[in-house]
This record gives sequence, C-alpha cells and structure tokens, in this order.
Amino acid sequence: MDRRSLVTAGTATLALTLGPATASAHVDYVTDGPGAALDALAFFLSVLANPVNAAIVGVSGLATVAGLAVYLRVRPTVEDIVVLRDTLVGYADLVPWMLRLSVGLPLVGAGFQGYLFAPTVTFDTATHPALRVLFIGLGFLLLFGLATRIVTTVALLTFAWALTVDVGVVLAMEYVPAFLALLVLGGGRPSADHILQRVASTDGTYYGRVDPIHHLKSFLDAATEPYRRYVPVVVRVGMGVTFVYLGLFQKLAEPGQALLVVEKYDLTAVVPVDPGLWVVGAGLTEMLVGVALIAGFLTRGAAATSFVLFTTTLFGLPDDPVLAHVTLFGMASAVFTMGAGPLSFDQWFGRPADSDAESAVTAD
Repeated sequence: MDRRSLVTAGTATLALTLGPATASAHVDYVTDGPGAALDALAFFLSVLANPVNAAIVGVSGLATVAGLAVYLRVRPTVEDIVVLRDTLVGYADLVPWMLRLSVGLPLVGAGFQGYLFAPTVTFDTATHPALRVLFIGLGFLLLFGLATRIVTTVALLTFAWALTVDVGVVLAMEYVPAFLALLVLGGGRPSADHILQRVASTDGTYYGRVDPIHHLKSFLDAATEPYRRYVPVVVRVGMGVTFVYLGLFQKLAEPGQALLVVEKYDLTAVVPVDPGLWVVGAGLTEMLVGVALIAGFLTRGAAATSFVLFTTTLFGLPDDPVLAHVTLFGMASAVFTMGAGPLSFDQWFGRPADSDAESAVTAD
C-alpha cells in the first residue's frame, strides 16, 4: 500500500461512518430505474478485496468497537447521562403528539401529491378523488388528534389494502409501528381528543350531555394501560427493522441500483473512495443502527445517530422527498425521548434512569 493509498485510507476512515449518511436513503425514491444486475455477494467480496477498502472498513470497525468499550466503561461515572434520561422521560406524555405529527403530515402530502404511503406508488388524483380525500382526511384528523384510535385503525387497514395493490408500499413500512403505537396511546396531549374528553367528563357541561363516545375513550384508555410500557419496544423495533431493510435489501442486496445514487450525486467527489465502498458503508451503517435499535442497545445513541443520518441525507440528496422521511424523523424523536423500554439490552445491562421503570406514557 503506497503513501497515497495510506493517506486516502486515513482520511476516509472517519468518513465511512459519517459519509455514508449522505447515501442513507430509500434508494427507489431518488433513482429512475433499476441499476446494473450485480451479484450481491460477489460485489461485497470484491469491494473488501481492495486493500484500501479493507483497511478503511477494518479501522472503522475497530474504532467503533473501541469507542463503545470506552463509553460503556465510563458511563457509570457520568451522572449527566442519568440526568439526561430522567429529563427526557419527563417528556414522554408528548410522544403521541410526536407520532401524530410524524404520520399526519406525510399522509396529507400523500393525498395532495397522489401516492399510496410510498412516493413510488402513485395514483391519479383526478381518477381517484376518493383516495385523495381519504389520505388528506386521515392526515388532518391525526394532526388534530380527533378520534385518534378510530382514524389510526382506518389508516392501518388502508396500508394493508395498499400492500395488495402494490407491494412497493413496503418501502413505507415505518408507518405500521407508528400506527400501532397510536392505537395503544390514543391522541395524548395536546389533541382534540384530550380537550373534548376533559370537557365531556366535567359535570354540568353541555357537551358532556351530548357526547356519546367519551365513555368509550375512557374504557379504551383503561384497556390499553397495561400495554403502554411496550410502546417504546414497538417503535424502536419497527424503526430498526426499517433500517435493516434499507441497508440490506436496498443497498447490499441491490448494489447496482445503490451505485446509481453514488453516481447521480457524485458522492466520490465528497469523499474520494471507491464507489463500491460508499454502497457497502451505507448498507452496513444502516444495518448496524437497525440491529442496535431492535436489540435496544445504546438505544438513545442509535436514535440520535439515525437522526443525523436522515438530516445529512436531506442535505446531501436535494431531490429526496422530505415528506417520505418525516415519519422516521418523528419515530427517532420518540425513541430518543422514551429510551429502549422493556425487553432490551439497555434495561438488562445498563444503568436506567429512575423513571425508565415506569409506564412509558401515562394515560390522558
């Protein structure tokens, strides 16, 4: 390995972790068609067969492991982390609002622009005006937080129907865990549901005399209470599965199409490494973040990393549809707020905040 190769390897080592963020996107959203048909395993091995690429991947992996080891060793002595966790858990009652915004806004956009959840699955708004009204209506009702559980049920059924129309809707799979979380949590606050519930449940109000469903909401709140502690699990696992899918199936398993993204945005001019390393780096980065979220390992750190990936992607890929990533932004914010929850490595082996053992989100 000559001097120039060593310099390239050294300067690109850190970029393997940070640089692939620019390529971390739904590949289908920013490419016009399939790329060259390449054997995924042969492509992966050929990239790592390059000594410079192998050095960058190896050094980056060692640096990551060393950084994690140092963090895990010093974490018990850093009181700031515990204070941060306790503070974030205090915002947990705002999680339903975060999730409603994260699915409501893109649903409104889908209705106006004419697509079924994923921007690649379009429909003619003039030919199917009812679909347009459905998506816009679902989106605004979720934004307002009106009849949240009913609206979320309709949205879930609509997603299931859309999958039968075009399996490409699976690209927007992040909607599902967000919908499931809202089914358990309800509208939360601030929301129209919360306001109307308060008015209806107060003696002497006129609205309380005519509202026929506020008793049903009270019943549903009580029925879902035992499951609220599992909301962090649903959101982080759902988000993690999305990341693994993007990294494995959209990048490592389809390197030809992923290479189109590198070529289209001239990413090798940003970091002068082999185009194949961009694809492998982006795929591995997304998969590692996804596995960490699924396992609940350093969950808030993984959520923060994912937020950085999304933000960098939106700046690096200017024609990547912003609305298509709003749901993931909202889910990352919710996971960062709630933490890993039960059934996680963080709970079993970490040093959780005092309030982490409580229900993730209190009832309205």
